[in-house]
Amino acid sequence: MGVALDWTSGSHWGGSHEPCVICGELTFLVSDRGRPCHKECAERWYDAHPHVEPFGPHWRT
Repeated sequence: MGVALDWTSGSHWGGSHEPCVICGELTFLVSDRGRPCHKECAERWYDAHPHVEPFGPHWRT
């Protein structure tokens, strides 16, 4: 089972439609670091990089 981020907080909704830092497709979502990123892309990135601890309080395993 991989990382499942909890992005239900309104803080993950950005104000503009920008390219995801991982896949390049447009998204309104932002990461805990404020960068445009799809939730699914972030989850896949953490799954591919198990040595990196997810940043911020919005994740669960």
